[in-house]
Amino acid sequence: MELIILKIGGSVITDKFSKKPGVNFENLKRISKEIASVYDSRKMSLILIHGAGSFGHVIVKKTGIDKGIKNKKQLNAFAETQRLQNKLNCIITKELIKKGLPAFPFQASSGAVMKRGRLIKMDLSVIKGLLKLNMIPVLYGVPAYDIKQGCSILSGDQIAPYLAEKLKAKKIIMASDVDGIFAADPKKDKNAKQIKEINRKNFNEVKKILGGSASIDVTGGMLGKVLELIRTVKKGIPAQIIDAIKKDNIKKAFLGKGVGTIIKW
Repeated sequence: MELIILKIGGSVITDKFSKKPGVNFENLKRISKEIASVYDSRKMSLILIHGAGSFGHVIVKKTGIDKGIKNKKQLNAFAETQRLQNKLNCIITKELIKKGLPAFPFQASSGAVMKRGRLIKMDLSVIKGLLKLNMIPVLYGVPAYDIKQGCSILSGDQIAPYLAEKLKAKKIIMASDVDGIFAADPKKDKNAKQIKEINRKNFNEVKKILGGSASIDVTGGMLGKVLELIRTVKKGIPAQIIDAIKKDNIKKAFLGKGVGTIIKW
């Protein structure tokens, strides 16, 4: 069965602008339903990764743990961020299970090793086993142990391409709150032109126009997402960035329809 990796941004399933953790249940329930509508019929393997949104970015930004552990107070922040994101993961998997999906809560940071903010090693034996059982591992971006600075961010934007390459995925779908890549910020310019495809011919030009995301994000914004994907795309695994706020976009992406922006080499 073909393996698809779906990463859902924290801005889609939480109120990312909020200073307090909060779930966007309307989006979460709809997205769970969309996944369930195509999962069995497609006979595919699926890994789902979600962002932290208001369950992680605010506390990380406030305490600076993404840049390393330098004092005792940061240890508590490191621990609290894990707890909050575990909580979000359980909420998400609960909704998926309600829709009949065998969603398995999976703490990526328990088996990952970082080095100066880069994921260098991750134990995949359990994930491989779960996929053989036709389970859906549900991972999430989270602060993780870093051998050089104590802590750094193991983002979903790093996890998705890492798993795609190691497990030979068919495709990566990045579901965010914007409809792919644009020549200008679509949240500020309603006439911004959508870039339907990024490839080796136009990548350098596209790279110049990409900026950070509109809300608090300690993982590099849209530019960071694309740069992470490019390494894997160059190895033959295409990626697609879509707007998960729009109804049925996730379903369409699963079915191979050209919504959002396609990235291929």
